[in-house]
Amino acid sequence: MSSVEGAVRAARRAVVFTGAGISQESGIGTFRGPGGLWERFRPEEVATPEAFAARPELVARWYAERFAAMRAAVPNPGHRAIASWEALFPSLVVVTQNIDRLHQRAGSRDVLELHGTLWVSRCARCRREVATESLPPAEPPPARCDCGGMFRPGVVWFGEALPLDVFARAEAEVAAADLFVAVGTSATVWPAAGLIELAAASGALLVEVNRDETPMSRLAALTRRGAAGEELPRLGEEWGRWRSPS
Repeated sequence: MSSVEGAVRAARRAVVFTGAGISQESGIGTFRGPGGLWERFRPEEVATPEAFAARPELVARWYAERFAAMRAAVPNPGHRAIASWEALFPSLVVVTQNIDRLHQRAGSRDVLELHGTLWVSRCARCRREVATESLPPAEPPPARCDCGGMFRPGVVWFGEALPLDVFARAEAEVAAADLFVAVGTSATVWPAAGLIELAAASGALLVEVNRDETPMSRLAALTRRGAAGEELPRLGEEWGRWRSPS
């Protein structure tokens, strides 16, 4: 039995850390990397509080297009494989940088959204949160709250801090994990990428599933190069055999 197989057999607490690469297979464009949205749009024009204050209609329309794409997308085999792993491990938490909620729609029950989600909108004045789908159409956008404030996307923009409670729980789960699987993440977006180093320092078995090499690759005990929708179901089948009582 290899050391990797032994660690997976013994694992009790698993954390799956996901980035845009897994949702790309559902037709959702990435923000970074070749062909990403930030090659065509400047973040400071559509993804900062200052941009929203200066040009709320432009920002609202841009995110409305992103939300329409996310609402039309469906979970792919990678999302579904991760959800199925809840049957393999006593504890499995998904920590995601994605804002599309495809993990939840695939059936994952414990998902920490480090960068928020487009499925929620928040009043920029009173901070009341509502389901984006419940907002009435507004011309010009954005929709207005009862307090008179403008509803903005419930995501973390450049220059904003991650939600403290979500990140604190993510750190606690990673520190306690004995298996840490990173999927489709460039491992370069901080502070989220720091969770990888925390997992390594805490003694977890590190597994990387990605098309390309990343800064995490040197730390991973097991690396699978390829599409998440292909590699994650294969891992699940293999791990299911390893953890079978027979």
